Amino acid sequence: MDFSISEEARLILQTVSRFVAEELQPLEVEIDRTGIMPPETAKAVFEKSRALGLYGMNMPVEFGGAGLNAVDMCLIEEQIGQTSDILVRRAFGDIYEILLACEGPQIDRWLKPAVSGERISSLAITEPEAGSDAAGIKTRAVREGDGWRLNGHKHFISDGGISDFFIVSAVTDPDAGARGISIFLVDGDSPGFTVGRDQPMMGLRGTTHVELFFEDIKLGPENLLGPEGRGLNLALETLGRIRLAHIGARSIGMASRVLDLMIEHARDRRQFGQPIGDFQMIQTMLADSALEINAARHTILDTAWQIDQGRDPREKISMSKIFGPETFCRVADRAVQVFGGLGFCKDLPIERFYRDSRITRIYDGTSEIHRMVIARSLLKNGADFMAPL
Repeated sequence: MDFSISEEARLILQTVSRFVAEELQPLEVEIDRTGIMPPETAKAVFEKSRALGLYGMNMPVEFGGAGLNAVDMCLIEEQIGQTSDILVRRAFGDIYEILLACEGPQIDRWLKPAVSGERISSLAITEPEAGSDAAGIKTRAVREGDGWRLNGHKHFISDGGISDFFIVSAVTDPDAGARGISIFLVDGDSPGFTVGRDQPMMGLRGTTHVELFFEDIKLGPENLLGPEGRGLNLALETLGRIRLAHIGARSIGMASRVLDLMIEHARDRRQFGQPIGDFQMIQTMLADSALEINAARHTILDTAWQIDQGRDPREKISMSKIFGPETFCRVADRAVQVFGGLGFCKDLPIERFYRDSRITRIYDGTSEIHRMVIARSLLKNGADFMAPL
């Protein structure tokens, strides 16, 4: 296994790290306090990032991205993860790889504008009765001539309140089970489309999580993304990358930031005439955090390396989706303990990290669902997928 990166990727990594520290982290407190990222701030952040070539980095060069491999992207996502979700979205984009299924006129209408930041998109799969069970959706697209008529309801859609178009899963053949789901590209100005309420959240303040309603929306053949009936496969392929880089690697990035704050506080805070870092229990919490961050990082990079070798490490993606977020949650919990009463106060960022960490074990497949994926593979195929080569 080789986790080394190119000189170009190293320069991007350094640029991202500086940009996050100097341009984004200073904005976090006010956004968390108000729950709003002002449009003018979002625009300024986007323009600065795009000028540095940092927007849409996960996409291929021919469409305006950086063309980075999976290992490069995970290392960069770790740095990106050291700031708030909404700032990541506005600065670097949330460009879903599923758009690479665009063909012909779809490329200029949806793919390229998304990569350049001219159009913002949202992935609309989750429904009130279909979370981890992506195949359990009720949204329907019924054939009408050479197109479809779309009806349904989605919720918890991130960025839904500001998106220009939506990547929507819908049942096209109710008798075909998982093979009867297709993906459609739906413009936000389509007649019959409405945005519902923004669901207030415990964390991730500033990011909208809205309901979407589709009522008799007429779609043409150009709105179908990929082959009919292949929607669930397309979605799961995209979610694999999201789970690995956007959630796994970003979780490790934030856990690393929290550990740095714990170390600084353990050095400076004095009790009983000495730094609390001299106390064995504090040392244990610091050491355990470092051990888990290091192990989770290597799990994620190993998975990314296998992707770069052309393999399909779906079990290891599930491992990464579990290990990264659960490490973040444990480190954030320890940080509250190390900071004591200060860790529970809004005057310091520790309580925000604690709130933000909790959702990472839920979205894009709960930890329990991913444990089921791993266990079923073990029971069916044995433990060969854990072999290093």
